[in-house]
Amino acid sequence: MLGRLKSWFSAPTERYSQPSTRIKKLEKLLGFEIPPDDRGIFLRALRHRSIIDGSKIQAHETYERLEFLGDAVLDLIVTEILFDKYPLANEGFLTKLRAKVVRGKTLAQMAENMKINEVMEIGQRASGQGIEVSKSVLADLFEAIIAAVYLTKGYNFTFFFTENLMNEHLDLQSLEGKADNYKSMLMEYLQAQNDPLPEYRVTGEDGPAHDKTFTVAVDIKGGLSAEGVGKSKKEAEQKAAEKALRQLREDE
Repeated sequence: MLGRLKSWFSAPTERYSQPSTRIKKLEKLLGFEIPPDDRGIFLRALRHRSIIDGSKIQAHETYERLEFLGDAVLDLIVTEILFDKYPLANEGFLTKLRAKVVRGKTLAQMAENMKINEVMEIGQRASGQGIEVSKSVLADLFEAIIAAVYLTKGYNFTFFFTENLMNEHLDLQSLEGKADNYKSMLMEYLQAQNDPLPEYRVTGEDGPAHDKTFTVAVDIKGGLSAEGVGKSKKEAEQKAAEKALRQLREDE
């Protein structure tokens, strides 16, 4: 199966017989050499969709499909890491902690710490618009790199590569103690009151496609409504849930 997956992303080897400056820098950041057969995949993992402007590169040749794959690979790897680190933990604890590890904010911080945004390929017209520091873009870039490592090195290598990154850049104990999944907390609060679950709706979108800001409202039975703003719908939902939960507790 891995061979078939890799074939979907591979490019003609002769195009990358000599490592580019971008590849050389990426190798230093990742800590391993990238052979010619695999350079095309890693270059795709670094390619933001803005690069398709005025070029022959098409949308499917950007990092977006790799990011989709990397998201799934990360979920499995982080699950295995947490099983090993917390052998007696229950499903609820593991689910919440995994969500904190693979959320955009955490992945963006890891990408920034690794400095892989410095080798991202961005379209000329989009240069200087802050794409390199966008949290959502950095998170996507990290997932795309994980997918590229998985496709070229296999699962075992990717597992230990990811585990080393987590050990270097994450404090699991700190994440474990953070009670910031407000959507879950709001749902649990309402269930304890035998009230219906909250409903979320997007009420606004602002900014260019690569750097949108979302406004989300959460509606609760009884007329209570709260809004949150974030760089992703998930972030906006969390902020809306946090506000709603605070209001509910103030009214007790």
